[in-house]
Amino acid sequence: MSEPVLLRRDEDGIAWLTLNRPAQRNALSVALMTALQAEIDAIAKDGRVKVVVIAGNGPGFCAGHDLREMRANPGRQHYEALFAQCAGLMTSIVRLPKPVIARVHGIATAAGCQLVATCDLAVAASDARFAVNGINIGLFCSTPMVALTRAVGRKPAMEMLMTGDFVAAEQARAIGLINRVVPAEQLDAEVWALARQIAGKLGLAVAIGKEAFYRQAELGLDAAYAYTAEVMTKNMLARDTEEGIDAFLEKRPPNWEKN
Repeated sequence: MSEPVLLRRDEDGIAWLTLNRPAQRNALSVALMTALQAEIDAIAKDGRVKVVVIAGNGPGFCAGHDLREMRANPGRQHYEALFAQCAGLMTSIVRLPKPVIARVHGIATAAGCQLVATCDLAVAASDARFAVNGINIGLFCSTPMVALTRAVGRKPAMEMLMTGDFVAAEQARAIGLINRVVPAEQLDAEVWALARQIAGKLGLAVAIGKEAFYRQAELGLDAAYAYTAEVMTKNMLARDTEEGIDAFLEKRPPNWEKN
């Protein structure tokens, strides 16, 4: 039997989803996107999971869409379905009420770079490289552009899109595409530490905050403040939040009921 295209393991409230097409540099085939979508949907309903990590097996994180599969099924209907599936997957990651961390090594190109930009946080090995390089084969990375331009500034995004050049890990951190850069041998430890730190927070507050983060970013200034004021009011009225504040004032650990 062939290996599954996606692996999952859970530990300490953290679900690790590992893209498992190493020979294809974890290219996002229809099967892989379907498997990833199924796990994201399941995790959304799983109260035991506090944080998600997306990683890749083999020499690289993700090389984007599977071009061989795409060319084997030419035609408008297939292409439209493929890009709609990818858009749905990326949107599901943003709307998942749990933080998603990309663990990046090797290359993250085209839709693979889109996946990194879509994740809430990203930690990369120092030798990782990033590109939206479809332009090099005559295919502008229009759908990856959506996530990229929401993660980095317009000028660096446009340069990446127009040139197709690779961006080194430190430069990717400088422009806001990733959060942290560590030596390759420290990558897993750094991701675990970040994931466990977030998993230790009140899950309700994290879920409320993630949703609010993305929603307010799409609003005008006045609307954003009105919306987030209502969000904070809702958050303040939560029993566990009241307990967290009381514990802080009384200089003791909080006794949360639902974390």
